[in-house]
Amino acid sequence: MDGLILPDAPFRKRIGLAELCEALGVAQGMTRFVGGAVRDALLGNEVTEADVDIATRHAPEAVMDLLRQAGIRAVPTGIEHGTITAVLASGPIEITTLRRDVSTDGRRATVAFTDDWRADAARRDFTMNALYADPLTGAIFDYFGGVADLEARHVRFIGDPVQRIAEDHLRILRFFRFLARFGDRADPAGLDACTARAKDLMALSRERIRDELLKLLVARDAVRVVALMLDRGILLPVLPEIVAPDLLAHLAAREAEAGIAPHPIRRLSALLPRDAGLADQLGARLKLSNAERKRLVTAAAAPEGAAMPLAYRLGVDSAVDQLLLSERPIAEVIEIAGWQPPRLPLSGGALVARGLAKGPDVARALRAVEDRWIAEGFPDAARVNALADEIVAQALRAASKA
Repeated sequence: MDGLILPDAPFRKRIGLAELCEALGVAQGMTRFVGGAVRDALLGNEVTEADVDIATRHAPEAVMDLLRQAGIRAVPTGIEHGTITAVLASGPIEITTLRRDVSTDGRRATVAFTDDWRADAARRDFTMNALYADPLTGAIFDYFGGVADLEARHVRFIGDPVQRIAEDHLRILRFFRFLARFGDRADPAGLDACTARAKDLMALSRERIRDELLKLLVARDAVRVVALMLDRGILLPVLPEIVAPDLLAHLAAREAEAGIAPHPIRRLSALLPRDAGLADQLGARLKLSNAERKRLVTAAAAPEGAAMPLAYRLGVDSAVDQLLLSERPIAEVIEIAGWQPPRLPLSGGALVARGLAKGPDVARALRAVEDRWIAEGFPDAARVNALADEIVAQALRAASKA
C-alpha cells in the first residue's frame, strides 16, 4: 500500500540503533530495515532482537570502515556473503549488503553485490519477507505486493515458485512454516510447486530440516498445516515415519485445555508411532541434542503411576509430555505443571552413620527409603529419618541372620 508507515515499534528505539543507521548513511537512502522486523511490526507482533536486520547499499568493506569511524564494534561474521555484525549495547545487529544471485544449487548461493533495492528483494523467498522500511521516516518499500499479502494472510513466493525452490530447497518447509505462523491461505501455485518438488528436501542436511520442522510444529496453525503437508506427501521423502496428524490435533487440544505451551519435541512425538526405538532412530537422524533425543524417546512411552511420582522420576517436562499424549485426566497435568520436585533429604552417609557398611547395602537402603518417601507423598525430613531408621534396622537384622 502506498504511503504505509512502519509503526513506532519498540525495536526502533534500541540503544545505539539510531547511531548505527546514521553511521550507515540512512539520511542518504543507503540503509533500510528489512525482513522479519518490518513484517512483524506491521502485524503488531513482538519483534525479537534476532529479527532486526539492516540492508545497505554499502559494500561490506565500506560497512566495516564506517562502523569503525563511528566507534561501533564491527565483526565480519559473513563478509563473503556481505554480512557484518554490529555489536551494540542492546545486542548484535546484522547488516547485509544488497545482493543478487549469480548461481544456486538448492543448498547455497553464489552472490554478487548490488545497489539495486528491487534486485535484492527479488532474491528473497516470500513477498511478506521482501519489505523494507526507512529507519528515519518509517516509510515502507514494497516491490512485490507483500503488504497486501500480509493483510490477506496470503503466503506467496516472489516470482516463479519452482525457481524459488530450485534456488533453495529449504523454502519448501519455510513455505509451510510461514503458512502455519502467518497464513490463512496458501498460494495455489506455491502449494503445487512444493508438492511437485518435495523430493528436493532429500538434498538438505537433516539439521536444516530439523530446525524448520521444530519451528513449524509450535506455530499458530501447525495442526492444519501439518495435515496439509501429510496430505500432499511433503515429508514422505525425508521423514517417512510421520504418517498421521490425528494425535497432533488431540495433543494440541489437550495443551490448550491444560494451559500448557506447545513444545516442538512433544508435538514431534505426537506424529510418530508409540515406539521408543523408532523415536531414538529419528532423533539421531535429525541430530537432536542429547536432551531432546531423550525427551522424544521418553514421550513414546505410556505414563505409569500417579502424576507426582511420575514427574519425580522422569522430570516434570517428560511427565507432562506423557500425560498430554495419553488419555489421562487433564487435572493430572495441571497438578504437576510448574511443580518443583523435592530432593530426598537423606544421604548415603547418614545411612552409614546408622551402621550400614559402605557399598551395595547403602544403595539398596537408600532406594528403599526413596520408594517409601515417594509412595507417602514426599513427607518432611522427620518422616524420612524415621523411614531410614526402620529400613536400616531391617537391613542390619537381615545381615545378622545371614
